[in-house]
Amino acid sequence: MIALLQRVSAAGVVVDGETVGAIERGLLVLVGVESGDNESVADRLLERLLNYRVFSDDGGKMNLSVRDVGGGVLLVPQFTLAADTRKGLRPSFSSAAPPEQGRMLFDYLLQRALAAHAPVGHGRFGADMKVTLTNDGPVTFWLQVGNGA
Repeated sequence: MIALLQRVSAAGVVVDGETVGAIERGLLVLVGVESGDNESVADRLLERLLNYRVFSDDGGKMNLSVRDVGGGVLLVPQFTLAADTRKGLRPSFSSAAPPEQGRMLFDYLLQRALAAHAPVGHGRFGADMKVTLTNDGPVTFWLQVGNGA
């Protein structure tokens, strides 16, 4: 699984004109599911993103996690993260999980996140989403667990 993690001061997801998920300070996490990923990979990714130290402590060093600062987490499914862009001028999605597997693992990750942290918002799998964010820093990290990690 792949997570593009962005430290934000605010982020939101709109589907068909309706806000379906929003957070204030915290992490916007775009999530891609790769073929071969499973629930244990999703558990490991969640553990990493909740504990990844991307927020500054009193000394200005990135020593605090989203848990430490009580920030929000906004999970947004994005299958294009699993694209292979190494060759040609068009991405290949051969390494992306099939839609059913992607939906199942994103839903699993979401349920685990809801049980482990608050607040948690989310996008809608398979929907045309409009994602807005104010990246704080900017701070952006690529986390990968499982196949390509």
